[in-house]
Amino acid sequence: MDHNNFNASSSTKTEEIIKEQAAAQEKSCCSNDNATPSAPACCCTRHTDRSEADRKKLINRLKRIEGQIRGIIGMLENDAYCNDILIQSAAVNAAVNSFNKELLANHIRTCVARDIREGKDETIDELVATLQKLMK
Repeated sequence: MDHNNFNASSSTKTEEIIKEQAAAQEKSCCSNDNATPSAPACCCTRHTDRSEADRKKLINRLKRIEGQIRGIIGMLENDAYCNDILIQSAAVNAAVNSFNKELLANHIRTCVARDIREGKDETIDELVATLQKLMK
């Protein structure tokens, strides 16, 4: 296996997902219907009103992941054994998956439930698309 190609394809996949998410958000959120004199079309943003405790919990998870990644960078800089780096990389993947599960659960309990109560059926399509991306 060519490690450079693996890393390039993984990086490319991540970039594609980010671009798809940005395009989907712009498409679903930004239209002339949302335009106002003070906020022209295509400048709206969506947000979630999460509790301070939930915000801190999610940020702490991401900071731990950031620390793990910095550790992997250090391992590479010190020419650590490939297998040891791979094990740490797998731990990062597991931590990101755990973060995603927590965020998804919160999203369904709050944003999705609220939108369904408000009759915004397009939220179901958005959720399905998000789940499909997470399960790739």
